Amino acid sequence: MADLQDELPDTSHVHVGPGSLGAEDVPAPTPTAAIGIGGALERAAELLTVHPVADGCNTLVWTLRQSPYHDIDTPDVGVDTDIPRLRAGGVGAQFWSLLVPPGRPQEAATPDQVVSDTLEQIDVALSLMRRYPDSLCLALTADDMADAHNRGRIASFLGPVPGRTLTDSLGALRAFHALGVRILAPAGAPWAEAEDGLTAFGHEVIKEMNRLSMLVDLTGCTPVAACQLAGASKAPVVISNTAAAALNPHPDNVTDEVLLALREANGLAMVTFDTARTGDSLHAVADHVDHVRDVAGPECVGLGAAFGTEPGRPRPTGLTDPSGYPRLIAELLDRGWSEADVSLLTWGNAQRVLRDVEFTARAAQHRRTA
Repeated sequence: MADLQDELPDTSHVHVGPGSLGAEDVPAPTPTAAIGIGGALERAAELLTVHPVADGCNTLVWTLRQSPYHDIDTPDVGVDTDIPRLRAGGVGAQFWSLLVPPGRPQEAATPDQVVSDTLEQIDVALSLMRRYPDSLCLALTADDMADAHNRGRIASFLGPVPGRTLTDSLGALRAFHALGVRILAPAGAPWAEAEDGLTAFGHEVIKEMNRLSMLVDLTGCTPVAACQLAGASKAPVVISNTAAAALNPHPDNVTDEVLLALREANGLAMVTFDTARTGDSLHAVADHVDHVRDVAGPECVGLGAAFGTEPGRPRPTGLTDPSGYPRLIAELLDRGWSEADVSLLTWGNAQRVLRDVEFTARAAQHRRTA
């Protein structure tokens, strides 16, 4: 599948200028020696104009559903995410989570209630894109992601949706796909976490997701379930927001065992910005990014901050909203990360995973009908 992967462009001949940039019209990175004081931050900002952040998780849809009066086209103190801060942070693609955030009472909900709640989340997300068409653009494919960036918009992917919405039929999965959903999280679904592991129906779900070009999101899965799901999928799997359990044994953090399974599956672990899971500083978050890269490899690490909440949720210092992304990139550059590895972290790995999932779907189309 190497011919399907995005290669880093040769940027040595291009002049830095304003406006949207295509893959063939990108600024040359400034040499480190010529930058001087504060240079890492300037270098980070330049890199993000070419290789913006593809953020794996933002829960703004849930927040707007509860408080629909927010106008995210202007800075709003009522939420930690708005378009100006996404722009300031160099966010070029966003997965809008359609899950109920942790701590909300969904576990006791009936399957019908979960489906209804998810459909309402989808409706809010689509309304959000209709309301801000100059900034947000619904994306369904890797090409859509690149095209939105070239047109100066933030590529917006729908998902994940909860695996509990699928009971005994694949019809709901196909319906979500038709509505634009491109990622599903099996955590908590009986078919994914049965006592004996993935059920026969669970295997059918994964096969159908592979056929439909939908991402499997292992966020919240137990290590055993995560490894089994990664092994069952023919396409790469992702963890849309997590941190390293080796550094902080939080129950939602990912173990090295799972990171190695992701590496084997060419998947992607996206590091969150959550004080409870990473620590209370930018430096601590960078430690988790470093660890995930060291174990899973530079092609299997990404960013999934899980912004989108109302103010008050503890965030690491310097990373309280999406505008903090350049500071994290500057920290990684100071730690010796190459510009090539940074570009994979922010944009390249997400693009590669999407293209690999699409490749798997094309290969499956002639082998298996819906």
